[in-house]
Amino acid sequence: MSRTPAVDTVGIVGAGAVGQAVATALCTAGFGRRLLIASRTPEQAAALAADIDDMRQATASPVHPRAVRVADLASCQAVVIAVRASFTNTRSADVRMGGAVANAPAIGQLAAALHSYPGTVLVVTNPVDLMSRLFAELSGCERVFGIGSNLDSARYRAALARHLHVPAAAVAGHVIGEHGDAAVVCASATTVNEQRVPLPLQQLRDELATRAGRISAGIGRTRSGPAGAVLSALRKTLAVDDGIEELSAPYGGGWLGIPLRFTQGRPVACLPSLDAAERRQFTAADTKLRTAYQAVRSLPALQSPDSERAS
Repeated sequence: MSRTPAVDTVGIVGAGAVGQAVATALCTAGFGRRLLIASRTPEQAAALAADIDDMRQATASPVHPRAVRVADLASCQAVVIAVRASFTNTRSADVRMGGAVANAPAIGQLAAALHSYPGTVLVVTNPVDLMSRLFAELSGCERVFGIGSNLDSARYRAALARHLHVPAAAVAGHVIGEHGDAAVVCASATTVNEQRVPLPLQQLRDELATRAGRISAGIGRTRSGPAGAVLSALRKTLAVDDGIEELSAPYGGGWLGIPLRFTQGRPVACLPSLDAAERRQFTAADTKLRTAYQAVRSLPALQSPDSERAS
């Protein structure tokens, strides 16, 4: 269900590839009245704000961008965190986990700067399940969600629709667990036009496992897909639309991607029924993420006085 949008101000932290794509998507969609942009340097934030302002002028978008400091984001209804530390990821497997050590200190600093922020926070920074939990626990913010499983789910539905030559809207299905190698395809609950159909499961898993890498190999980094997932999640979390988003959130004492049903901005977990193999995979993803989080949380860079105060 859609309702009249009442979004005034959205903030973005990070003016890199994903931050640029998110800002472009929000401007193009006319989502909100003000877009506040913060980045590693004032020059980066100002440059992106100027570029988006050019787009606003050319397209008559109602979104007014402005470069700000992180501290100025307190007035936003939502903040999108798309920071990425400067590092070279040499992993060929578990690629998203390669950013944990490099990105965690930046997330810790943002958590301290936005401590007790009352709005909605969407984390895009990878590994997103770990970084979402880290930000939430250090900042004390109550509405923190990670972008990742909703993009996986969109890719899954689109891949199955292409295979069956049906519209993507005809496919109902989820990818949950980790946004990464431990993603769980909920094949047993997937339907097409509300009917169960045979699935090319290994083909679909292969497509999910390789798609991001192919995009990155061709254009340097995925950006438009994550930006679309952010826009979709903002519409649900800010009560513009009702519906389901697969987001990283607290569940059973851990944090991992689960379907959340949003009604007027309020989320309720709505996991599909899982068969025995899928339950084992979901448990394995949960265990993997808990273990990885403990390693990240113990990093010396997160034991500073600011981090301790924020926790």
